[in-house]
Order: sequence, then structure tokens, then C-alpha cells
Amino acid sequence: MTFSDAEKAAITSIWGKVAGHTDEIGAEALERLFLSFPQTKTYFSHFNLSHGSSDLSSHGGKVLSAIGNAAGHLDDLDHALSSLSDLHAQKLRVDPGNFRLLSHSIQVTLAVHFPNEFNAVAQAAWDKFLSAVSSVLVSKYR
Repeated sequence: MTFSDAEKAAITSIWGKVAGHTDEIGAEALERLFLSFPQTKTYFSHFNLSHGSSDLSSHGGKVLSAIGNAAGHLDDLDHALSSLSDLHAQKLRVDPGNFRLLSHSIQVTLAVHFPNEFNAVAQAAWDKFLSAVSSVLVSKYR
């Protein structure tokens, strides 16, 4: 998938605001995911999923750090996410539909934290970006 210069600018601009707050924003996105789509909790039975837990913060930070890595490699998402794609396909075996749900939760969380910057143009770019990330993550499931 290719991104226009405007899309790249929107993605990297928002990412620049997220970068210093990955644990906090990631935890909030996961908490939003689990509250809105309780079936996604099944992969985290060993986590403390209560508000403010270190498990949410730690895993949320990992998720958003991976998103940040991808945001820094928009022209080569396949390579940037290769090892993470392997992990999800071979070990974790997360239901591919959950990536779409997580993408939605991330976008809502970004809109809450950055209401002025996460406008329609940024939302469209992030929707395309997170869809591309999800596609790469499930590409090795076949």
C-alpha cells in the first residue's frame, strides 16, 4: 500500500504527539477495546485488565511502539512488521478480526487525546495506515 505525502504527514504528525505517551495511550486504547468488545479479552486471561493496571500499560506501550515503528517505515511496512507478523501468525494466533477492532479503538483514543489535530484528513490517513498494518500482521496466517 502506498501513502500520499499528505497521508504520511498526517500519520507522522499524530505519531509525534503520541510517541512520548505510548504506555498511557496504549493502555487506554486496550481498555477501550476490552470494554467495547469483551470477546477480545480471551487472549489476555493472564493479564490484570483493570483500569490502571501495569499489564495494560506495558502491553499498550508495546502495541503503540510497534505502531510507531510502522509509522517510521511507511514505505516498507512488510519488512518493518515482519517479525511481529510471524509472532501473531505462528504463536499468538489472534483472530484477524480483532485487528480491525483494535484499530478502531486506537483511532477513538487518538481523537480523544488530540481533538484538534485528529481531524477528518488525519483520521482517514490513520484508518488507511492501521488497515495496512493489520493486513501485514495477518498476511502470514495463510
